[in-house]
Amino acid sequence: MRTTTGWLAGPDDPTLRRATLHRRDLRDDDIAIRVDHCGVCHTDLHALHTPRDAGLVPGHEFTGVVTETGPAVTRFAIGDPVAVGNIVDSCGKCPMCRRGQENFCAEFPTLTYGGTDRHDGSPTLGAYAREHVVREDFAYRLPAGLDPAAAAPLLCAGITVWEPLRALGTGPGTRVAVIGLGGLGHLAVKLAIALGAETTVISRSAGKAADASRLGARELLVSADPRQLEAARDRFDVVIDTIAVPHDLGPYLRLVALDGTLSQVGHLGSLTVEAMDLLVGRKKLTSAGSGGRPGTAAMLDFCVRHDVTADVETVPSARVNEVLDRLSAGDVRYRFVLDLADLDHADS
Repeated sequence: MRTTTGWLAGPDDPTLRRATLHRRDLRDDDIAIRVDHCGVCHTDLHALHTPRDAGLVPGHEFTGVVTETGPAVTRFAIGDPVAVGNIVDSCGKCPMCRRGQENFCAEFPTLTYGGTDRHDGSPTLGAYAREHVVREDFAYRLPAGLDPAAAAPLLCAGITVWEPLRALGTGPGTRVAVIGLGGLGHLAVKLAIALGAETTVISRSAGKAADASRLGARELLVSADPRQLEAARDRFDVVIDTIAVPHDLGPYLRLVALDGTLSQVGHLGSLTVEAMDLLVGRKKLTSAGSGGRPGTAAMLDFCVRHDVTADVETVPSARVNEVLDRLSAGDVRYRFVLDLADLDHADS
């Protein structure tokens, strides 16, 4: 086993503490990565506050540099900059995997943390750590034009909104609305605009109007103002809903144009839908989560060509518990990224 240093939460405590972690020795098709930057996702916060039987190391959107390769590795060499997302393996055989949609693997994909290794049954540990070991097929070459810190959130937040935007044919002439201007939402706005769509932000208050304008949005609609929503009825071809808590979809489905689609990517629990909100206008409701390998690679290529990265606040990893408290309070615009270099020092 290899050892590294990272941030570990015990079974009954969400507090992360510096600890020695164990990684597997490299298999033939593995690469070892020095983790430089890891985004902080709401999923991390949720996982830390969910009851569990074992310790947890969060972190599933990260960038770094290859430090070692297994003997069968062909795509990477030592020193290559790479990025890894929230999936590190899949069955590779089911219809979804064969179509390059490993995120929908019939056997469920192996998650970067909180998952189970498909070979030895060990729990996967995330990238709030200085080293990670992963199959080369689930690592991506980080394009030279992307800032490593600002690119890290693309591997979770970015691909989560990229998938529905591309699947729904977003491009010039498409009218897109993005509900919520947070970690997911601000990247949905950037990507929709880069794809050529006329893009509107929908937020609970007018406080983010300046940010919406800075990002290139046509306007901001205040969801708490029924008059503004009524004026936008049946306007949008694509609505990307990033709200992370249970909510009524009705007001947002009424914004969808004839034969348009609302894609819910923020909340993964139960939602109630009135059939009439779908029937009137032949509207469609869909969802998305993460992405397959071809889609993730295509997104990174698109982002470097269109200069799309996350708006980030980069913080030394020793402040991770403070970062999580601020994330819980919504005190970030728009993604925290941990700098793991401080783990090289004993007094981190």
